[in-house]
Amino acid sequence: MWLVVSALIIFGLLLVIVEIVFIPGTTVVGVFGVIITLAGVFFGYREFGTGTGHLILGTTAATFGLLIYYSFRSNAWDNISLKSSINSRNNEGFLESFAVNQEGICVSALRPVGKAEFNKRLVEVSSEGEYVDAGTKVRIKEVSAAGIIVVQIP
Repeated sequence: MWLVVSALIIFGLLLVIVEIVFIPGTTVVGVFGVIITLAGVFFGYREFGTGTGHLILGTTAATFGLLIYYSFRSNAWDNISLKSSINSRNNEGFLESFAVNQEGICVSALRPVGKAEFNKRLVEVSSEGEYVDAGTKVRIKEVSAAGIIVVQIP
């Protein structure tokens, strides 16, 4: 029975470490690891009594604490951790080629988002909520980082 209790506790602790290091957030792996660890401690109490159960619980808690401390303190995960970040922006300077009151034509229906052509350039635009059919002339009302808003030319 010692083998079963030990295996449950070790496997549960490994799953919790995997959850913390490799799969951040509260997911099934971490919860399953905690459940398996607690099952191992429970079986220890049931099979060996309160005194040995307390010893198993204390050893499990201390081992878990040391594993967590060592795994972060020793930089053991430096080889697999992400250290760079993306500093570029998508379509940087793209919207500067469009101006308010510039006229174009809808290539697709705006419901309320669709495609329009301005100076032979296709761009995704949105209306202010109304539907605009394809082939309709539109005028740019607003250009912002959120996108281009157009209105139908009467």
